[in-house]
Amino acid sequence: MSRVHTVSAQLDEPAASIGAKARGLAELHRLGLPVPAAVVVTTEVCRGVLGTGRLPDGLVEEVTSALGSLPQQVSVRSGAADSMPGMMRTVLDVAVHPGGPNAPLADALREVFTSWDSPRARTYRTLHDIPHDRGTAAIVQVMVDGARDDHSGSGVAFSRDPNTGAPAPFGDVLFGHRGDDVVSGRVRTRPLGELAGREPAVWAALTTALDRAERRLRRPCYVEFTYESGRLWFLQLRPAQVTGLAALRIAVDLADDGLIDRPEAVRRTTERDLDRARTPTLAPTGADVVAGQGIGACPGVVSGRVATSADAAVRYAAGGPVVLVRPETSPHDMHGLAAAVGILTTRGGPACHAAVVARALGRPAVVGAADLDVDPVAGTVTTRTGTLAEGTVITIDGTTGQVVLGHAGAVVDDAGPHRDRLLDWADEISGDHTPRPGPDRLHDAHTALRTEENR
Repeated sequence: MSRVHTVSAQLDEPAASIGAKARGLAELHRLGLPVPAAVVVTTEVCRGVLGTGRLPDGLVEEVTSALGSLPQQVSVRSGAADSMPGMMRTVLDVAVHPGGPNAPLADALREVFTSWDSPRARTYRTLHDIPHDRGTAAIVQVMVDGARDDHSGSGVAFSRDPNTGAPAPFGDVLFGHRGDDVVSGRVRTRPLGELAGREPAVWAALTTALDRAERRLRRPCYVEFTYESGRLWFLQLRPAQVTGLAALRIAVDLADDGLIDRPEAVRRTTERDLDRARTPTLAPTGADVVAGQGIGACPGVVSGRVATSADAAVRYAAGGPVVLVRPETSPHDMHGLAAAVGILTTRGGPACHAAVVARALGRPAVVGAADLDVDPVAGTVTTRTGTLAEGTVITIDGTTGQVVLGHAGAVVDDAGPHRDRLLDWADEISGDHTPRPGPDRLHDAHTALRTEENR
């Protein structure tokens, strides 16, 4: 079996071998969308590197040969079978030398493969029940430059709002920046819709592609893109991670649109989705002291003590709920993100690292709270009302983006008509229309569907 594959419309190796990212790139090719030239090195190579500490002989030469006409620079990215956003290494601007020594490429491949065993990656896999012995593929791809000129930029886009499920493109864009600035949260992003006025041709191509991808996959989609001198390129495609509230609406809307049938809508919905769809929001009392305002990135209301570093979050969590408050988060913060009940950042947008991880973990999150200032060294947060020390209790609302001092009450939304319609469909499938809790109705429908499948 080959250990290096050219990424093309014909690539159809299993995700266990080439990873989900390479399969997404192949799907983009099949959709006829523009993708920079790339090759993928299999997970088998990664497992070998983890065992021996060295790259197999001849691997770099195979990679450069598969790339064909060699570019000056490439990126080397991880790509496991299961999505692990930001948990492993990405190496940019790797020089490639035709016919000469390729130590930079060899070093980059080694970095990506060994990052599979980093503490943050292991923490993420443990939280998501992903086996530790699979390894990651590595994608070597020609670089495109979102910082080239005034008609260049980068962004991330969802085909539907991942927080609410609303059927409209959603995401972030940065004009004149590369993609790593978008997802890191280091730079304040702009709402995706601003692309329409700035680069109408790019916007039209992007929205058309999102619609085509969603119809092909029959699921909401997430893409990463760069446009260089007005030309759009796609760097990633995967099913979107969404909140429980969004999952209910999307399942119903896709059935209404004819992309899936009602049994499939019910099959896709989990009892956890039902539980998470009952989204708390702050209950205004008139007495709440508003400390700041950001962007709601993952719904829910939580109260906890402020921790301004991942290590502090782990320490404080031993004594009760913690809200991790950072300028931005990175994969190095994974242990703190896992320990916290909520996440608050002063930078970033709805698709930054903190937002993506929060949705994956089901943690309420507020990002881009620019009127707050975090000093991780001093362990303080400066707010509209004064300076807070670590250990001070705050409450965040991941729907409205509001940050208030102390403990605050919440009211719970029952997820409305989409939940009701989905559960009515569940009753039609189970044949049981007696009044009972929503999770029981969904469970009975799932049982009936499995029984039908096994006949």
